[in-house]
Amino acid sequence: MVQTIAISEKTNLKYLRDRFNLQRASKPDFFPEWQSERPVLTATDNQALTRVQNRYFHQLDEGMMLENGVKMMIVSPLLDLAGFYDPPFRSRFEPPVEIAVDTGEDVLNGRIDALIVQNQIWVWVLEAKRTTFSLSLGIPQALAYMLANPERTQPTYSLLCSGESFIFLKLQSHPTALYGLSKHFNILNDGDLATVLQILRQIGQLALP
Repeated sequence: MVQTIAISEKTNLKYLRDRFNLQRASKPDFFPEWQSERPVLTATDNQALTRVQNRYFHQLDEGMMLENGVKMMIVSPLLDLAGFYDPPFRSRFEPPVEIAVDTGEDVLNGRIDALIVQNQIWVWVLEAKRTTFSLSLGIPQALAYMLANPERTQPTYSLLCSGESFIFLKLQSHPTALYGLSKHFNILNDGDLATVLQILRQIGQLALP
């Protein structure tokens, strides 16, 4: 059972470094999983991804994407295509994590909803009240929860998503706490959504017994 720890706007990378000695990995080969040879997508996969992208543009034409729309129209179809809702994967949903960030002018509010697969893959949906709420603001909160994972012998992977933007994280807890980040993917860039799906499937295979 994953231990729940308190997360707040005060949880930043400096706090995690001081409290857990968490460091960003300096070697480029620390996180090869997002760069290595990826599973080949089928024509059916690509058609499904095109529908997801078209839905995004349709909602964009109508105005700002609603919070639940991010999960329903972008994230949930990706996880379904990755196979995370089906055996042999086991998934569970965690309560949302509230975030408040003081920019000096006002306070931006958001939250992170978590889906945990096999205790090794964490999918975080960052829902922001304003489009200026940066995806990077969710990284310390995601890492804090990953550090609480009792499974410390294997790496833990995470996908942080705002609907439009995606970034993968890798955490190694033993013998020292190290983390790495993937490049920033965006649904507006040709091919990025397909790459996100490929990486999800790649990491999913690593999480299976």
